[in-house]
Amino acid sequence: MAMMTIRNLDDELKAKLRIRAATNGRSMEEEVREILRVALMNSASDKASVADAIRDRMEPLGGVVLEALPREPVRDPPDLD
Repeated sequence: MAMMTIRNLDDELKAKLRIRAATNGRSMEEEVREILRVALMNSASDKASVADAIRDRMEPLGGVVLEALPREPVRDPPDLD
């Protein structure tokens, strides 16, 4: 397994990490591994299109049914003379 050292970690960030780790019953090192694992798993499963991502986000809120607009013949462009 690889080892990593993180330098210049902000004290406030470290304190939040310590609290999060304790809340989850993990060591700080274990918590960082879990955060990285989840973040990288989510980025690997990103949607191929923005439309799919929006649809997945909005679907639990319920759908919207739009009535189809009646088709009309194409109008002639106005004369600019």
